[in-house]
Amino acid sequence: MNIKSDEIKVYYNSACPVCNAGISAQKDKMSTCAIQWVDVNTDSNAVNEISSDLEFVRERLHVLDGNGNLKIGMEAFHAIWQQTSNERWKAKIISLPFIKPLLNAAYNIFAKYLYKWNLKKGHWKK
Repeated sequence: MNIKSDEIKVYYNSACPVCNAGISAQKDKMSTCAIQWVDVNTDSNAVNEISSDLEFVRERLHVLDGNGNLKIGMEAFHAIWQQTSNERWKAKIISLPFIKPLLNAAYNIFAKYLYKWNLKKGHWKK
């Protein structure tokens, strides 16, 4: 997978209406940024690029940064917001030592329940 050092690759799940709405809004904010958007709903084999399980990528946002580092969950949001000039302040806030563990825990709980809700609604089959 070829990405430049200043580029990131975002792996997301458009079958989740909440995730899709968030990514659509983010794409609008980042139209001039060096970023690749990979929808695992339409290209499930893309998870092989990051050696991850499809269901885990459906549950949590994944980002591959320009150095080849995989970021998951809040770290993925951090990588995205660092690329967006008017959202870098968010990246700084979520990096604060007393906020980071709380947001990581909150995101992981939210992602778990959102994933279960999506399955219950039949947005995709396991």
